Amino acid sequence: MSTTALSSFAIDLACRCGAARLRVAGEPVAQLYCHCDDCRAAHAAAYVAAAIYPAAAVTAHGGALAATVVRATPRMRCAACATHLFSELAAPGLRSVNAFLLPAGAFRPQIHVQCQHAVLPVRDALPHFKGFPPGFGGTDERVAW
Repeated sequence: MSTTALSSFAIDLACRCGAARLRVAGEPVAQLYCHCDDCRAAHAAAYVAAAIYPAAAVTAHGGALAATVVRATPRMRCAACATHLFSELAAPGLRSVNAFLLPAGAFRPQIHVQCQHAVLPVRDALPHFKGFPPGFGGTDERVAW
């Protein structure tokens, strides 16, 4: 993604209490549901909605942030209300933004990843990758619910 694309469009996001804010510039690299053990443990959820951006496109401003690591992934939360804001992904230069912070209608999931760890099958029209898809260093192997 070019620098021009990053600066041509930006949205401001906020945690539940409004203390911590993010600015996200440009379009996401991908929007997905993650079923990995790390995300499930960190969010106490069956899977997580995420919008993946280049790290340089996601900047925090206002409010104190608290860093947490549940298993392996560094995550940033609002220090006041503990809303998860974003994660630093293992793939260099990418950040995973909590998709629930996006404006209504902005989250348009394309795939499910890490379905090998899924708690229950999710039956929808999206591709369900066993691990990560080729674009994220994985394979094209999928699960069939």
